[in-house]
Amino acid sequence: MNPRTTILTAALAMAFSSLAIAHGNAEHGKKSAKRAISKEEHAFGREGDPRQARRTISVDMADTMRFTPAEITLRQGDTIKFVVRNSGKVMHEMVIGTEEELKKHAEMMKKHPEMEHEEPYMAHVKPGAREEITWTFTKAGTFMYGCLIPGHFEAGMKGTIKVVGK
Repeated sequence: MNPRTTILTAALAMAFSSLAIAHGNAEHGKKSAKRAISKEEHAFGREGDPRQARRTISVDMADTMRFTPAEITLRQGDTIKFVVRNSGKVMHEMVIGTEEELKKHAEMMKKHPEMEHEEPYMAHVKPGAREEITWTFTKAGTFMYGCLIPGHFEAGMKGTIKVVGK
């Protein structure tokens, strides 16, 4: 191998090793236990403080590729704690967002099915387990939640969140 090839190979190995860490086999969606609540505002709201949650909504995910409930209505400004349970035998996730964002992310998941996430609007749940999402819906509108594991969203594993203005 000539010196240029060796340098190029080393550079590529370093670049891909960082991608492997970001998209590797680590637990998808595992949130750090002691991190600050994000103030980042999204089109569908921002992370909520669990101590401020006014309501808890249980969401079940099943191997029938359905969420129960499939439709949720809230008021603008509500902070909701979602308790997300996987009653199935395969991995499922609940990701909150706009329809456009979820479709785009579902396409990305097809290319990188082992992608790791730590976003506060996502819960990646092993079979028989449960996770929580606390979210403040700061804007009125219609939003979605879906399972973006390849094939699940396309099979109909999605739901609607209607946020009614004040």
